[in-house]
Amino acid sequence: MGKNGEEKKHGDGETMAVMSLMKDQQNPIQQFQVKFKEIETGFKSWLSKQTLPVEASVVTAMGGVQGAFIGGLMGTLSPEMPQSGIDPQAMASLKQTQALVGGPLVQARNFAAITGVNAGIACIMKRIRGKDDLESAVVAALGSGVAYSLVSAGLQGQPGNAITTAAGFALFQGVFFKLGERFSKPRIEDPYYTRARSMLLKLGLEKYEKNFKKGLLADPTLPLLTDSALRDVSIPPGPRLLILDHIQRDPELKGKRGSRG
Repeated sequence: MGKNGEEKKHGDGETMAVMSLMKDQQNPIQQFQVKFKEIETGFKSWLSKQTLPVEASVVTAMGGVQGAFIGGLMGTLSPEMPQSGIDPQAMASLKQTQALVGGPLVQARNFAAITGVNAGIACIMKRIRGKDDLESAVVAALGSGVAYSLVSAGLQGQPGNAITTAAGFALFQGVFFKLGERFSKPRIEDPYYTRARSMLLKLGLEKYEKNFKKGLLADPTLPLLTDSALRDVSIPPGPRLLILDHIQRDPELKGKRGSRG
């Protein structure tokens, strides 16, 4: 093996050692978050490629399961109704409340209907209209209100109650949506840094995304990256080695680098 081959092997060994050291130093919670984010991103990517009925069915089922869990937990943690030592009128009020709310199974059913239908309708509205806005949120809330009325009162329930419940859900959702718009700034994914973001996430270096944006190191610049360029945006030596090694191992990026050379 020649000198160049030995240097390359030595460089690969150093890179692997740095990667191993950084993985060992990572907090287990951070490792779990990175892995979970990768799975979540992959699942969302797969789901977005499915037909509308498939996507809506999956989203509805997931929302229903989540709601059932929350409702069951709330029902389990609900305090028991006192049996004595309470005013009869207050007792009657408590009984009425418990009849409306119910135990863990009833709450699990109610919350499953609310969250499942809400998520499903919101998914359909987003696919049709191409955006999440107040109108979509209100329509989803109307549907979840009707679903709650049906599962809690059954078909024998009065239509007026269903309409009132749906209107209440819609009003609450509308107010909540507007408050969220006012006090929170939604994160907008920058399309110019999609590949860079994916690379950093895979390497566990997502906190350096802001460094890439600060230096305008967008996706087209990835094949051109050098150690000095990464140093100029204040990325430490270890992460620089990992990034450059990843680019060198990526067939597409490596090909672009070679064609420019």
